[in-house]
Amino acid sequence: MKKVLLPLLVATLGVAVGGGSAYATSMILGAAPAEVKEAPGATAFVPAGNILAPLVFPDGRLSGYVSFEVALEVPAEQAEEIAARLPLLLNAINMRTYRTPMTSGRDGMLPNLAVFRKLVQESAVEAFGKGAVRRTAVTQAVPA
Repeated sequence: MKKVLLPLLVATLGVAVGGGSAYATSMILGAAPAEVKEAPGATAFVPAGNILAPLVFPDGRLSGYVSFEVALEVPAEQAEEIAARLPLLLNAINMRTYRTPMTSGRDGMLPNLAVFRKLVQESAVEAFGKGAVRRTAVTQAVPA
């Protein structure tokens, strides 16, 4: 019986001493200041329409095509300007998709959405400047 009680007593005392010292330290030093995040301003989603992209294997072979529907989250005050400049985004996407492997799945007909989302974000930086597009939402992907 003593063989079981002694380790249990030691563990209980260890937890009590550790917890007490943590509490005392927090009382002496005070609570850590909370991180303050800037509240993002109002945003709007600008639909980029359907984007036809080639599905390319890592070795460069063409697997097929996929049609993506994309929406860009942008600051509300820049939504009209970005909507007017969408052809620049589509050009930047076209210049990247043929050389970016996006296939997944056994037959290569499934697109890798994470790769496409990253490709659209990089294209948006080229077309609109850094920070203009906060997020990219791929709302639909259909093999063509």
